[in-house]
Amino acid sequence: MNKLFKNRKGQNTVEYLLMLAVVVGVVLIAGVALKKYMPTLFSSIQGMINGAASTLGSSSGNN
Repeated sequence: MNKLFKNRKGQNTVEYLLMLAVVVGVVLIAGVALKKYMPTLFSSIQGMINGAASTLGSSSGNN
């Protein structure tokens, strides 16, 4: 009975490692696929932040 439990424990470890490998693979593939969109996305976010900061900066002097 103890030997059967050890086999299942090892099987669970292998299953978790396989799931981890799949998740890492999906993240890497998604990163490569989205790589060309990242500079545009970051520029857009930077523009939004700068616009919000300038709006806040110009309205703070009206107190």
